[in-house]
Amino acid sequence: MQADTDRCATFHRLHACGCFVMPNPWDVGSARALQQMGFKALATTSAGFAWTMGRPDNQVTLEQALEHLRLIAAAVTVPVNADFEGGFAMDPQTVAANVKLAAATGIAGLSIEDSTGDETNPLHNFDLAVERVRAARQAIDESGTGVVLTGRSEGFVCGRPDIDETIRRLRAYSEAGADCLYAPRIDKVEHIAAIVAAVAPKPVNLLINAPFMTVAEAAALGVRRISVGGTLARTAWAGFLQAAREIADTGTFSGFERLPNVDAMFRDR
Repeated sequence: MQADTDRCATFHRLHACGCFVMPNPWDVGSARALQQMGFKALATTSAGFAWTMGRPDNQVTLEQALEHLRLIAAAVTVPVNADFEGGFAMDPQTVAANVKLAAATGIAGLSIEDSTGDETNPLHNFDLAVERVRAARQAIDESGTGVVLTGRSEGFVCGRPDIDETIRRLRAYSEAGADCLYAPRIDKVEHIAAIVAAVAPKPVNLLINAPFMTVAEAAALGVRRISVGGTLARTAWAGFLQAAREIADTGTFSGFERLPNVDAMFRDR
């Protein structure tokens, strides 16, 4: 569809200069609310989506993820980046096949991680990890969609916080065709600056899931894109759990004060 192609082109332009925030909705309502606030792009969160199903992160099937991407992309007019986890496969050929399916959902971007889910061997072998990104690149090119490919290195998430290895992997993913590079849980200024310099001129995504940096400070370091992962979803869960626990524990309802008029946000749609 022309609209999907236009959103991919818009997403590429957003990465060309400056710094933009791409918050992570977890359902259609949160996606529409974020678009109304003026954000220029959105990103799905695998964790936030999994929690809506009563599951932990990484416990969603490929079919469920694809349907979620279709719903979110169709709900808004801004570009949507997909948290596509590890491509829902290990071997590059199946990653490529799954990436083609994702590219057909209306998304404007997707990421491929290098984590295995195995605590004893949490990162894919370097060569395999690079081949997986290369396969995703080829799949996107063959799809003709122009979807933005993000290469993710998960060392700081899965217990291998080695900045030199992270940079080695991100450089290799860039050379394999990733349009954007991303290492979640990087929160030190020197590490952020080192990654930006190492993969330049490719854009870098920074996860901000705690108040350790402002948008202006990230932009000054050369970061082009900021996401928040599942943190907005966790913020919503925090309010829900606090109010519900008060009812369960004390029988009082103080959490019901100063609430937003959510219905009014969607009334004119």
